[in-house]
Amino acid sequence: MTNFVHIADAKDGAAIRRTGLKLPRLKGPVNNQRPVGVFALPIVPNFLVSHQWLRELKRRGFKVAVGIYFRIPDTELVWAGHYSQEKQLLSAAEAATCLRRDGTLGYEVIIPRSVASTEIRAVRSLPQVLGWRYSPGSHEKGVFCGCEYCQKGAIKSRRIRLAYEARNS
Repeated sequence: MTNFVHIADAKDGAAIRRTGLKLPRLKGPVNNQRPVGVFALPIVPNFLVSHQWLRELKRRGFKVAVGIYFRIPDTELVWAGHYSQEKQLLSAAEAATCLRRDGTLGYEVIIPRSVASTEIRAVRSLPQVLGWRYSPGSHEKGVFCGCEYCQKGAIKSRRIRLAYEARNS
């Protein structure tokens, strides 16, 4: 059995514990390029890698996130891969091995079915500052353009413009 974590709003934690994780309702036409299911990550020894999506998911509007921990059979097929690439159909154990081996930020697993409440092991509170926002490594890239036009209205734009001018003069 492979352990997974799904990150959810703390307000929904008790309801998820009672009824399980349901498949999302789709709006509009079904897109065959993106698999539908429950998003989760395998539990690996590196806590940050297992919970890397927390800050990005908090940008959707909820203030406190919890981890929904559950187990599924090793042989069950799941969709896995980097969020910006095409997903591969792997067994749950293979998906966990890929994440454990590579430790890739931006990795995601999509379980193509609902998770029953009997499969849920725990609902735990999490540190609220884990992971990345926007994209993995986005804050390491720096500012591409610090001109006044590109930085108009941005947070700390004066500091960015001055650093950009100093770098380019």
